[in-house]
Amino acid sequence: MNALEATKSGFLVCIAVCMFIYAFIYLKDMLSEEPNEHKFNTNIAECGFYPDELCSALFVGKTASFKIGNFCQNTYQPKPLSCIQTSCNCSVVLKTLHFITRPLSDEEGNFSLAYIITIHKELEMFVKLLRAVYMPQNIYCIHVDEKSPKNYKTAVQTIVNCFENIFISSKRENVVYAGFSRLQADINCMRDLVHSKIQWNYVINLCGQDYPIKTNKDIIQYIKSKWNGKNMTPGVVQPLHMKHRTQVSYREYVHSGMSYVYPTKNIKAKPPHNLTIYFGSAYYILTKEFVEFTLTDARAKDLLEWSRDTYSPDEHFWVTLNRLNEPYVFKDAPGATPNADWEGNIRAIKWKDQEGTVHKGCKGHYIRDICVYGLGDLQWIIESPHLFANKFEPATYPLVMDCLERRYRLKVLHQAEVPIEDHWRFQEENYFNMKLD
Repeated sequence: MNALEATKSGFLVCIAVCMFIYAFIYLKDMLSEEPNEHKFNTNIAECGFYPDELCSALFVGKTASFKIGNFCQNTYQPKPLSCIQTSCNCSVVLKTLHFITRPLSDEEGNFSLAYIITIHKELEMFVKLLRAVYMPQNIYCIHVDEKSPKNYKTAVQTIVNCFENIFISSKRENVVYAGFSRLQADINCMRDLVHSKIQWNYVINLCGQDYPIKTNKDIIQYIKSKWNGKNMTPGVVQPLHMKHRTQVSYREYVHSGMSYVYPTKNIKAKPPHNLTIYFGSAYYILTKEFVEFTLTDARAKDLLEWSRDTYSPDEHFWVTLNRLNEPYVFKDAPGATPNADWEGNIRAIKWKDQEGTVHKGCKGHYIRDICVYGLGDLQWIIESPHLFANKFEPATYPLVMDCLERRYRLKVLHQAEVPIEDHWRFQEENYFNMKLD
């Protein structure tokens, strides 16, 4: 019996070794050889589905998966989303684009979020973001850059027309990076949102290259557990090396497709009401009461006007107002967090100057010192405690978005407390071998 078992064990080991050698040779050939026409078509077929097993391997950081993933990315581009460039009736839009059409739990149905989404390009990325954060009990204001092409605006409007709780901002700006126009775009949406018939609890701002890491339910529970009634505006007192942003006047330049902000020689007056200027994230999560305060309070109005000729005012405006705590002089800012620092895990970003400390480098490429995520960044993204991540470029790294979308939708449906409708799924079956939590 022992001899038989030994023979059996040896046979199994032999088979395993042979399979390993075969897999190694196959992978080596696939990655290194110049493919002939037949082999190329075969690889396209294999990569075109983007196997769930490959995504799963990328999420846990398996080295071989990066090589295979990059190979697939370089030989195949996903099909365009249907109903984007073609006209579909709204029923078809909701089903073919996999929008969720009912609240997934009582908790979510009773806690509505408002979203401000500023976009100017990459229509498919906008749709991926919108359908990820979309829930029928929420409300969405979309600010489309006035400079965007007419066909882009028309396509966005066509999608928006299919939803009662999504609308285009009533006033649109020619948005300039780091200019006042970017802050004004959010203000325009806020004015629309406070007059909406849909009641909402908090507002969150996003840009077109963001994508959620946490689900709608996760976000609500995070707000309730740590920030109930408080605003999230990560930031600190303005550091010395940032003071140039508010000490001299800046101007926006917009002309024939080129736009930028430039400094003048004019020295700015001190901030109104002797306010201490803070520096922080342009991203926020704010209570409705704070938004109403922002639009009506004298200090807020004066600070907004003073900020018109500053550099990147959205990085000081929200955090400065949210640090107000002067109940004996003025009415306190609703939900203010005067003692907060960089608290509030809103956005996961790989900044270039944080390489080696906060992260181990960008596996995609940097734009304005911000990482555009590559395949090697997926594990870092899903392990982040933040609610959203930035920045994504599906035209360059399509597999990054494909993997994130599949994982995210599976997690959303996994948390659902209502029966799942077929069109909410991205695929009929899934073979993900991964932990969702």
